Amino acid sequence: MFNNSSLTLSIYIALLIVGGLIGFLKAGSKASLIMSAAFAAMLALCQFLIPWMVSVLLVVLLMFFGMRFAKGRKFMPAGLMTIVTLVTLILRFVG
Repeated sequence: MFNNSSLTLSIYIALLIVGGLIGFLKAGSKASLIMSAAFAAMLALCQFLIPWMVSVLLVVLLMFFGMRFAKGRKFMPAGLMTIVTLVTLILRFVG
């Protein structure tokens, strides 16, 4: 049912949602919750409907998290999500 690429993306989507929820609960960030849910939904839909678009969305998220990490120099959450996004993107092409 799931190949490695699908499983990796499913785990990434779960982490994205959890991160948005934590951002909302700890900092009251509605934007974090809304954007994580929106990107998670787009990734899930594209996984089945437009597979090549998943890579585009992951690159957008990689740039977003990378810029946030570069600007704030805080590993959590931007640095961690930069690494996780990069690994997910790489595994999509390797797996």
